[in-house]
Amino acid sequence: MTDAAWGTLSNQAVAAAAVVYFLALLAHVVEWSSLRQTDRAMVVVGPGGGEVPARPTAPRPDVERQQDRVAVFGRLALLLTGLAAAVHLLALVARGMSADPNRVPWGNMYEFTLAGTFVVAAFYLVMSRRYALDWLGPVVVTFVLALLMVAVVWLYDATGPLPEALNSYWLVIHVVSAITATGAFTLGGMTSIAYLLKRRRGDAPETGIWARVPSLEKLDLISYRIHAFGFPIWTFAVLITGPIWAHQAWSSYWNWDPKEVWAFITWVVYAAYLHARTTAGWRGRNAAILAVVGTLTLWFNFIGINYFSSSSQHSYASAQATVRNEPAPWVHSG
Repeated sequence: MTDAAWGTLSNQAVAAAAVVYFLALLAHVVEWSSLRQTDRAMVVVGPGGGEVPARPTAPRPDVERQQDRVAVFGRLALLLTGLAAAVHLLALVARGMSADPNRVPWGNMYEFTLAGTFVVAAFYLVMSRRYALDWLGPVVVTFVLALLMVAVVWLYDATGPLPEALNSYWLVIHVVSAITATGAFTLGGMTSIAYLLKRRRGDAPETGIWARVPSLEKLDLISYRIHAFGFPIWTFAVLITGPIWAHQAWSSYWNWDPKEVWAFITWVVYAAYLHARTTAGWRGRNAAILAVVGTLTLWFNFIGINYFSSSSQHSYASAQATVRNEPAPWVHSG
């Protein structure tokens, strides 16, 4: 295949992945709707006019049908998410193959965003079984789909050669570790937000999707384990491979570059989260808030610095995007 053909395949795969992610989101919407209908079928009007749980009786066909519907659309949503992630991966591979010479597909913000969203989806699929994260599917799919739309409409850039600073094997080591940690931290941040929302509900009835969300103690533990997994990888990316790569590219291990500073700020926040939680017993609400702050600093560094800083030596991440305000070719109508 020619470079142009690979580029076309990448663009088409991104569009196809977005469509399948959207179908997965629709399946989750039907799943949620069925959960609510099941909840309504499982309550009766009490003597005082309020709703109370129905007493267990003989199997009810209507309830069983709704439960089957929930299970079917839940499995369908997970299957579609997996299919979308596979097509998403194809888009990344094709993007790298479309360059001359072939290269890793993260030379600009468009490609970084494609890679980052893929890792978030992949981590969700891997961890959903281990930590029973099926309930998080709608949030993950919405997040990935929204960032893909942002990438296509505002961040798209034609494939080009890597800048000199990026033409190093340290690019692969540094960026792979950074994006891997980003995927883990993003999922951890989502579980922390779920913790705060569920805690705010207090004694409200566990209905709909909230009936599937784990207990506060379990959410806190899941969030901690995900962050504990991502932190050593982020440390490796920020404090080891990053400085080595910076010295190779700019003859200095540390340059007080905005991206370097914010990456270190993110490291400090997550280090404080893990330290406070393990040594000071700082669990629950305070730990969840700190984890969410870490997620915000992470994504601000990932995307925001390129828009709000004009002095970053990492400006290659956005400097190539001379057509940043012009969407990808397949977005144009007519």
